[in-house]
Amino acid sequence: MQTFFSYVILGLSLSIPIGPINAAQLDKGIHQGFFHSWLVGVGGMFADVIFMLLIYFGVAPFLTTPFVKTFLWVFGCFILLYIGIESLTKAKSTLSNTSNVESTSKFNSFGTGFIIAISNPISIIFWLGIYGSVLAKTTETSTNSQLLIYSSGIFLGIILWDIFMASVATSFRKFFHSKALYWISIIAGIVLIGFGIFFGYEAFRAIQYILF
Repeated sequence: MQTFFSYVILGLSLSIPIGPINAAQLDKGIHQGFFHSWLVGVGGMFADVIFMLLIYFGVAPFLTTPFVKTFLWVFGCFILLYIGIESLTKAKSTLSNTSNVESTSKFNSFGTGFIIAISNPISIIFWLGIYGSVLAKTTETSTNSQLLIYSSGIFLGIILWDIFMASVATSFRKFFHSKALYWISIIAGIVLIGFGIFFGYEAFRAIQYILF
């Protein structure tokens, strides 16, 4: 039980660093409410499941090839820039409280989290290092069922953080003055655009590496 709890803590610690998923959750929570914010996290977690399965079946090294990484950097750049700019353009709606919980579909919120996570080469390398080491360690001393339990512990930690982030974002929506929500939305948009620019820079470097 103690070992399982340590993997839950690992899942929490992996989710806490501020990244594009957290920024997108914050933005969705302010504009569409708890469920949409949580679904962004679920979409990102679904991408994590895919990464873990690819690592388990030994396919992940293909995703770290220069061509695939370059494609993901470029795709992720455009997605993050689009979502960040959309956040900035929607920020004014918080001043008049005209934001509508049903203005976007739940599938759209899930898809936002999934696309951000699946197009992030850092996530691939991250999971390759983290889950790869977990896989190497547990397969030496544990059965497949124990590996499944430990993997579930990681995802339980991620789910708990997703619920926490969605709750925080929704609390902002309920208790903060509209002016504060405006600036929080602006900051979330700037963070997303910042990650988009970083992705674009990495894409440029990767293209240079391929060509030269």
